[in-house]
Amino acid sequence: MRLRQHGLLLSSGLLVVGLAHAGGVKTDDNTVFRPTGKGWGEIDDSPGATERAARARTRSGTGIYYHGGPLLNSPTGANVYTIWYGNWSGNSATTILADMLTHIGGSPYFNINTTYYDGSGRRVVNIVNSLGTTNDAYSQGAALSDSGVEAVVSRAISGGALPKDTNGVYFVLTSSDVNETSGFCTQYCGWHTSASIAGSDIKFAFVGNPDRCPSACEAQTTSPNGNSGADGMASVIAHELEEAVTDPDLNAWYDKRGFENADKCAWTFGATSTAGNGSQYNMTLGSRQYLIQRNWVNAGSGGCALAY
Repeated sequence: MRLRQHGLLLSSGLLVVGLAHAGGVKTDDNTVFRPTGKGWGEIDDSPGATERAARARTRSGTGIYYHGGPLLNSPTGANVYTIWYGNWSGNSATTILADMLTHIGGSPYFNINTTYYDGSGRRVVNIVNSLGTTNDAYSQGAALSDSGVEAVVSRAISGGALPKDTNGVYFVLTSSDVNETSGFCTQYCGWHTSASIAGSDIKFAFVGNPDRCPSACEAQTTSPNGNSGADGMASVIAHELEEAVTDPDLNAWYDKRGFENADKCAWTFGATSTAGNGSQYNMTLGSRQYLIQRNWVNAGSGGCALAY
């Protein structure tokens, strides 16, 4: 998920980002992009990319296109696992975000993801199962690389702290003293991807604590649950979860710029209400209020919404 303060820049400057990944190849309206999982696209110059993109665009008029990859669309729903990395002692985030993940499935908000389907027409279901959590006290240090995030997930699975689940999304949630060195707070607030771990295709995501950079990754400093870092993470987690469900291997649903569904609605919140402490919120999950970004509805002519 790209930064709040740079969202417009990265959107309007997407071709520049693409050029950086493509070694200076010129771009035009026919250039094909693929997602990075970090909120922007990169040029797809793989064999057959142009033809695949053309076929994808003939199948949908909603502004987002299916490129043939798998979805997390098991009839039993998508499974979620959390790894609390760093020092979370005394931080209410562990309760606030656990509540959010417990109640997001079955909500009108998550129901937006049921508008996405695979090549057999099998749709995502409105079920999210929060099945496990574990702590990791800096096994990879306080400065994480992308490969370090993967190592955290691998360690949790290989050590038996969490099960190996190809229908799951493993969230590495870092405390505010932890940096992700490939661009947290300077290029993105979170990201998702997949990798071969213990011989299986494992989906995972990084979400950092935005207390490290409030101006970049928090929508508001006074928040519904009295913890601006946790409340900021809630929106980023929702963003990465809906992308991991509809585009787990970065080869399923995305648009011509390489934007995934949540990328298309990043940092837009729709109609909001005012909480008792003066903060803004736009949905209630369980007994808590949250301010969570909209998601792209893959129906009709497409559009950002809070419910479907």
